[in-house]
Amino acid sequence: MFQLVIKNGKVVKADRVKEASVCVQDGKIAAILDASIPVEAQKVIDAGGKYVLPGAIDSHAHLNDPGYLWREDFAQGTAAAGVGGITTVVDMPLQNEPALTNGEIFEKKLQAISPKAYVDYCFWGGLVDYNLANLSELDSKGCVAFKSFIGPVSPDYVSLTIGQAKEALEILKECDARAGFHCEDYSIIKWEEARAQRKEKNDWQDFLNSRPVIAELIATQNILDLAAEVGAKVHICHVSHPRVAEIIRKAQLQGVDVTAETCSHYLTFTDQDVINKGSLYKCAPPLREAAAVEKMWEYVNNGTLSCVASDHSPCELSEKNEQKHGIFGAWGGISGIQNLLQVLFSEGVIKRGYSPTLLARVLSEGPAKAFGIYGRKGAIEVGFDADLVILDPEQKWEITPESLYYVNKISAFVGLKGQGLPVCTLVRGQVVAQDGRLVGQKGFGQLVTKIKGD
Repeated sequence: MFQLVIKNGKVVKADRVKEASVCVQDGKIAAILDASIPVEAQKVIDAGGKYVLPGAIDSHAHLNDPGYLWREDFAQGTAAAGVGGITTVVDMPLQNEPALTNGEIFEKKLQAISPKAYVDYCFWGGLVDYNLANLSELDSKGCVAFKSFIGPVSPDYVSLTIGQAKEALEILKECDARAGFHCEDYSIIKWEEARAQRKEKNDWQDFLNSRPVIAELIATQNILDLAAEVGAKVHICHVSHPRVAEIIRKAQLQGVDVTAETCSHYLTFTDQDVINKGSLYKCAPPLREAAAVEKMWEYVNNGTLSCVASDHSPCELSEKNEQKHGIFGAWGGISGIQNLLQVLFSEGVIKRGYSPTLLARVLSEGPAKAFGIYGRKGAIEVGFDADLVILDPEQKWEITPESLYYVNKISAFVGLKGQGLPVCTLVRGQVVAQDGRLVGQKGFGQLVTKIKGD
């Protein structure tokens, strides 16, 4: 007898959908049985013909803990994740105070957030100009990747030059570790911002013009060339445009070990949303034209962009105030961790006709493989953690502030309508969210580190 069985579900794998029963023992998937086979279990969840997906992994989130707790702490961030079908959060080293740049900070962060987490989590390590000597230590502590900026960044972090990035990649190659990069050319952006600010008054088109696609292309190509030269593993964060995705695809075909992500907002919104609605839609790289959005879906589907993340970046409403901070000073970031899965299902499966297997690839398998945790996370397979999401493909929804578990209930996604909603989330066989409500236990979430040998 199993401890748990989820029956009458359409089990979604990366390559197929099959009616099956998922059996769970000691937090692991113990068997996947044909739906016709009777199964005995202590507890039964009847999926009622709905999809059973592998738990989603948000490969790029900023939960602001420790540090900026008035924006969000680990409890609220992981609660929102769980309600949205995210079972593992890969948390960025910023915005944290201090940024996660050495082993001592790693331990203090772990101590601070471990009693709060509702779902499992991984840590990105910091990659800045003052911690190159700490990278191997952070790798041994358990960081699954290292985040750097080739472009402007907030004052509490530091951008790298290309020369510094080369040295960092040489160090990380020895650890067999992956470096992630925010790729926008520093000099282009700073010059274009200065040009725009010579005008008497700025508008949102000025912001978009200050971060052109060519800035993203140049920085990405530089990192791809460095990775090829050094033989290092890299990850390109939040790709916003198909021209950038195409040079990544070519590098992959040439044997460069590069993974890449895009975000739900780049697959949903356009530059016109920024122009017409303002700072809630401000992010970096910025939203692009409608034709680019449609083309980006093709690069998600063909595997070039093997991860779709939220780049969840919470803030107070006052930080988005254009009158107070100006176009360039208003907070750049979109809160989206709770709605990542439902938006991707609605925009991809319902609106554009992709198979639900796409979600298993880019929200589970792709991130798990990129960050070295596949085998424990990332698929509905025997021996993997029983991280599972039951999704009702018929349920229609509208995102409202009241539905959000964020501290600051603001998001570009508020008001969006769609179809297909996660109705039950399980982490290691335990239900943490049910019908849009958090039911899990604070502190249940665990740190996940790379599987040795990956």
